[in-house]
Amino acid sequence: MGADPGPWNTFIEGDNLDVLAAVLEGRPDAVPTEYDLIYLDPPYNTGNDFAYHDDFKGKRGAGAAGRHATWVDYLRPRIEAGHRVLAETGALYVSIDDHEVAHLRLLLDEVYGEANFLAQIVVNLNPKGRQLGRGFATSHEYLLVYAKDAARCVLDASSAHTVVEGDFPLEAPDGRRYRRLPLRNTNKRFNPLSTPTLHYALWGEPATGRVATAPFDGAVEVKPVFGDGTPAVWRWSRPRVDERPDDLECRVVRGARGERVDIYQRDWRHPVGGRRKKLRTIWLAEEVGSTDTAVAELKDLVGHVFESPKPTGLLLRVLGTMPDDARVLDYFAGSGTTGHAVALANAADGGRRTCLSVNSAEPTRPGSNAERAGHATVSAITRARLRAAAERVGGGFAELFVE
Repeated sequence: MGADPGPWNTFIEGDNLDVLAAVLEGRPDAVPTEYDLIYLDPPYNTGNDFAYHDDFKGKRGAGAAGRHATWVDYLRPRIEAGHRVLAETGALYVSIDDHEVAHLRLLLDEVYGEANFLAQIVVNLNPKGRQLGRGFATSHEYLLVYAKDAARCVLDASSAHTVVEGDFPLEAPDGRRYRRLPLRNTNKRFNPLSTPTLHYALWGEPATGRVATAPFDGAVEVKPVFGDGTPAVWRWSRPRVDERPDDLECRVVRGARGERVDIYQRDWRHPVGGRRKKLRTIWLAEEVGSTDTAVAELKDLVGHVFESPKPTGLLLRVLGTMPDDARVLDYFAGSGTTGHAVALANAADGGRRTCLSVNSAEPTRPGSNAERAGHATVSAITRARLRAAAERVGGGFAELFVE
C-alpha cells in the first residue's frame, strides 16, 4: 500500500485563477500540482444579466453575441489554467446547458484540441421538463468530456453498474449466466488477406457444443465465413482456443443460405476481473439522479441552501470512469457535490481518491434560504457540506489558504 494520501477532501476559498496559479507554483504544499480528473460546473450564461469580477480590457458589444463573447472571455483563462494542471493521462468533464454548449465546445476544442474530444453526453437532470416559459420542456444538460492526450488517457468509458442480468439470457449447467458472441470477426476489414493467421479451421460437435483446434470423434470442420459465404477470420488465435475451450460453443445456426455449423464464445456474466459495460452518451435521471434528488441529499446534510446542485450519482458515474486513486479537482465547486461524491466512492469501494475543491466568497442572494441559514457566501456552503460529508462518511476534511 502506498503512502497515506491525506484527507479525502481539501477546500480552498478564493478566486480560482489565483488558486490555480498557486497550485502551478507548488503552493500550498499540501495539494498536488497535477490532477487526474477535473470536473467543472461553471456559471451558466442564461441570457440574463450576469456580472463577473474580471476587468476585461476590451468590453464586448451589447446583445446576445456580446454576452456569449464575455462569458467565453471569462472562462477561457480558467480552462487554460486547468489544462496546465491536468495530468497527461487525465480527463476533463464540464457540465453546461444549451445556452453555451456550442461556444464552450469551440473553446475546449481550441484549448484541448479536437482530437482529444471524447464525448458530448446528454444528462437527463429534470425528467419532468421545465414547464415555465415558452417552447419545449427542457429536461437535459450536457457533459463535455475531453482528454489531455487521448492516446494516453486512462479514462474507461464503461461501468460495472450498467451491467444487467437480462444482458446474459443463457445459463450453464453450473448456474453461471452468459450470452453467445460470434467467434467470427464480423468486421470485414479483418479477413484472410489482412489477418491470415486468424483464418484457420476449428473442429466442433453441435450435439455437445465441444470445440477444439484438432479433429475428434463426431466433430465437423468449421471455417469462419461471413453471412454471404465469403471467407472471414476468427477473433481468437489457435493458442487462445486451446487455453479456453470451455468458453466456446459449437452450434447449428440457420441463415439466409440455410443451416450451417458455427462457433460462438460464451461471454460470462461474471468473468475474472469483473464485468463492465460501455456507457451510453445519454445518462438518465433514474441512473444518476436529478436536480430534485440533489436538492434532497444536500438538504439532508446542511439544509435547503442551494437551488440547483448536481446529484452525487452524476459525479459517482464520472468518478467510476477513472482509477480509484484519482486526484480530483473541482474549481467551480458550488455546493461541494464533487467532494461529497469522492467521499462516498471511497467509502463504497475502498478507493484512495482525493479531491481539491475551490470556490470564491461570492455573496449568497439576499433573502435566500442560504442567507437565512447563516451562509453569507457560496463558499460557506461548500465548506459546510464537505465538513458534514467527512463527519458522516469519513475521510477527513482540510481547509487550506492561498496568500
